Amino acid sequence: MSSNKPCDLVVAVDIGGTFTDIALQDLATGQSWTAKTPSTPRDPSEAFLTGLRLAVEAAQRDAAKIGRVLHGTTVATNMILEGKAAPAALVTTEGFRHVMEIGRQDIPRAANLFAWVKPKRPVPPSRVLEVPGRIAGDGSELQPLDEEAVRRAAARCRTMGVQAVAVCLLHAYANPDHERHVAAILRAELPPEVAVSASTEVLPVIREYERSLAVVLNAQVMPAVSTYVGRIERRLEEAGIAAPLLLMQSNGGVAGARVIRRAPATTALSGPAAGVVGARAEAAAAGIADVITVDIGGTSADISLIKGGRIGLTQHGHVGGWPLPLPMLDMVTIGAGGGSLARVTDGALTVGPQSAGADPGPACYGRGGERPTTTDAHVVLGHLPPRLLGGRMALDAARAEAAVRIHVAEPLGMSLHDAARGMLTILDHAMVGAMRVVSVERGHDPRDFALVAFGGAGPLHGASLADLLGIRTVVVPRHPGVLCAQGLLAADLGTEFTRSLPRGQATAAAIAAAFGELEEQARAWFAEEAVPEAARVLSPVVLMRYAGQGSELPVPWRGAIATAEYDFAAAHRALYGFDLPEGTPELVTLRLEARGRLPAAPPLRLAPGSGAVPVGRHTLHLREGTCDAPLYERATLGAGDAFDGPAIVMQFDATTLVPPGWHARMHGSGVLLLERAG
Repeated sequence: MSSNKPCDLVVAVDIGGTFTDIALQDLATGQSWTAKTPSTPRDPSEAFLTGLRLAVEAAQRDAAKIGRVLHGTTVATNMILEGKAAPAALVTTEGFRHVMEIGRQDIPRAANLFAWVKPKRPVPPSRVLEVPGRIAGDGSELQPLDEEAVRRAAARCRTMGVQAVAVCLLHAYANPDHERHVAAILRAELPPEVAVSASTEVLPVIREYERSLAVVLNAQVMPAVSTYVGRIERRLEEAGIAAPLLLMQSNGGVAGARVIRRAPATTALSGPAAGVVGARAEAAAAGIADVITVDIGGTSADISLIKGGRIGLTQHGHVGGWPLPLPMLDMVTIGAGGGSLARVTDGALTVGPQSAGADPGPACYGRGGERPTTTDAHVVLGHLPPRLLGGRMALDAARAEAAVRIHVAEPLGMSLHDAARGMLTILDHAMVGAMRVVSVERGHDPRDFALVAFGGAGPLHGASLADLLGIRTVVVPRHPGVLCAQGLLAADLGTEFTRSLPRGQATAAAIAAAFGELEEQARAWFAEEAVPEAARVLSPVVLMRYAGQGSELPVPWRGAIATAEYDFAAAHRALYGFDLPEGTPELVTLRLEARGRLPAAPPLRLAPGSGAVPVGRHTLHLREGTCDAPLYERATLGAGDAFDGPAIVMQFDATTLVPPGWHARMHGSGVLLLERAG
């Protein structure tokens, strides 16, 4: 079914740990509706359909008119993080049984050198099976594949009762023949319910350890993701929705269910990636192309950078403790959110990464939580109005004050308000450190960027984070609390095709031939996704390094090796502050980024305002002193309406704090711009 077919409505569903967010949009008018419903961890598809029905009812539209269903899922991510993936075996080249067990010589950046313990690998050595046969680094065959050994390996897999088998042979990126043959034999010998995944189908690039991990993790989540996707498709069919299901990938693009079933590991950053795509669209609507995004939820903060409207990709990403070198958004995640717990240990105050979660949640929720969270600190300082969620949820200020006083203020000998401010300052500095990783450590000056603050807690921290970084403009999206769902509506189809070249073989002819093969793969993918010719976009990229370096930098491929070397030197200077004029640049990997543009709704323009009128007043306890600040309802603000801080802006899914020294202005696109005065 074509994902580009004409349709009236598109719906996006983002399933989080606490809530499932839904956005429904009319493609003809651009009008959209949002909904929230509690997530159902036992069966996420229940919340999926419940939320979809709520959005359809809110819009008073016919579900049969939905022509495209977009979905952000954490099924694969949670299985990897929680160690609940399917038991798997790995088939590899004889003599390389312990590649995954050995791993790399480095330890995690934040770990203690003497206390760190290497985690258990996803597949223990007892389930790593070796087969004779050898491909050289230049792609030539050194030893024929032993097919009988592969059949014996299949028999071992049946005996062990594994549910998935990964195949990763030495130098398969240079010549995939052996690996494809092994996968074919395993699929013929094993029951159909056993998932088989080959590294050349997932990540045909150098580095055996990372490639082995990628294909193992992909194989392990294949059975569960396939079951989950099938369940969603059945529920859509039962609801009378005959529309293609497209799932968000870590690269910021969506892909059809058939593609995701083959490579479910590509959804590892599905939810956060949708938020970044949505942030780019909101900033672009306000005419801003260079932004740092911060998505602050209940437990974590996800931070990314967009330069010139282009979202940066990395192949050095991680999921939990595992490197996953699939192309994914260049994002940093830290344990900082509205539920982050504060504690005093030996006279020192720390905030996070532990979280109160949704149950019991912050003390101010009145659900039994007694430890102070950053949300409680906001309540103590008056940053949050007495009621949230459109008035449906009352906050218990007395419980918040008691939690902060007992667990922070009294142990430190501080006033209640100073203790609350200290909690927020610590959390802000933790996030600023992560924001410097994606900006300063990537060669960018954060002062050249605007900040897009979203997530339920993002607009509360946006201005304070900007102050710490010297940023002068903060963009608060139209629906900051459900931007991940909104971002799905702004996403295009997208995938990448990669291939590493054998060392010393990166000639102009070899590069042209390899890109030609990648283009053939891209055309097959476009056909599978039913992307018309006019909507197809291909962007060639090369990953380069100096001889002896351990990692590569991506630069656009403009058709000539000399040009790529020039661009690489410039990228190296921007990132590291220098280049090596006498160094030897090596072209290691080719990447072809394929995008299929999906039909989009026309942009909505906000009606002109008649002046910002407060709907109430609220007491704020600022560093400068206590004041009576105006409360604004965002839905009543029109284009051009403006006011100075201190002030609070309320809406259903988030609360925005406008501190003193900041000016708020509604843009015609519907975003709220906070601009530093002076």
